Amino acid sequence: MKCQHGEAKFWLDPQIELAKNYKLSRKELNEVEKIIEEHYEKFIKAWEEHFGN
Repeated sequence: MKCQHGEAKFWLDPQIELAKNYKLSRKELNEVEKIIEEHYEKFIKAWEEHFGN
């Protein structure tokens, strides 16, 4: 995830976990994590379709 304030990287497997953070606040990270949780299945499906199972 990248925005004007900074960027962050999250692992999706085996669980959603912050891998790196560069200048995002805890509030921003929480918002991103919530979005990831809401769309988790779509992310996993898109990954599998792109890279295979």
